[in-house]
Amino acid sequence: MIATERDRTIGESDRHGHHPLYESIVLQAREAGLAGATVLRGVMGFGKNSILHTAKILRLSEDMPMIVEIVDSLEKIEKFLPVLDDLIKDGLVTIEQVKVIHYRA
Repeated sequence: MIATERDRTIGESDRHGHHPLYESIVLQAREAGLAGATVLRGVMGFGKNSILHTAKILRLSEDMPMIVEIVDSLEKIEKFLPVLDDLIKDGLVTIEQVKVIHYRA
């Protein structure tokens, strides 16, 4: 799982060049031949500065939290980390071990 944090998790408005940051991460992961990537849009979240982002109608935020999950072997993920270093200037990247129960190509 990859989640970046500045004053929040990576948001919809975060950019890399002319593209959304989450889109650039997924496209770079695909180009690197990684097994898969998924972008999840959060309905509520906050980061180290405690700024709340929510989809509630009375507190509508246009910068909802985004999580990018990339799945592959540890070795391939570690080789991809320099790419993330170039894309994510300030943030948090976590590596979580998962147990794959079922995978069909």
